[in-house]
Amino acid sequence: MSSNIEVKRICQHCSKEFTARTTVTKYCSDKCSKAAYKARKRAEKVNRSNTETTRIKQQPIEDIKAKDYLNVNEVCKLIGISRRTVYRLIEQGDIKKIKIGSRTLIKRSALNRLLENKETRKPEIPEQQKQDLNDWKQAGNFDINDCYTLIEVQQKYNISESAVQQIIKRNNIPKIKKGWYAYVPKTIIDSLLT
Repeated sequence: MSSNIEVKRICQHCSKEFTARTTVTKYCSDKCSKAAYKARKRAEKVNRSNTETTRIKQQPIEDIKAKDYLNVNEVCKLIGISRRTVYRLIEQGDIKKIKIGSRTLIKRSALNRLLENKETRKPEIPEQQKQDLNDWKQAGNFDINDCYTLIEVQQKYNISESAVQQIIKRNNIPKIKKGWYAYVPKTIIDSLLT
């Protein structure tokens, strides 16, 4: 639809200002119009190619998800863990395996149960750590700032590591392990060794 009006517009391809004869004109010339069309078609091809590549990459995962029984390699791909980890889970009894000849297969439903349990299960505190925490509570819940590390006790009182361990054991001094260090209350150690 053309008319005698003149509208100032900006070309959507080259960004130059031009005078348009209609209100819907987007490009300043036929050359810009064709270049924009080619750029649009090129972008569509690139998007189509990227979508196809993504689909091809994900196809093996979709095929694996559809299977009822998986081999070890498929479990590795599906979860993103190593073969050794899969065998470790089998050895621990977390996953039940099915042996057919020399092949090891894992039921998909058992794998799903394992993953659901791992998400809901809280990490267990080892028995020794529970005992240490219990001793720590009985000793009055000392703050870490009110405690010595075993190395600090050795250096302050100039005694050996085995002597420190014997004193702790003999007097039932509560000891808590945090990270790399074991801590003992300053007040108890100072009262025993001074």
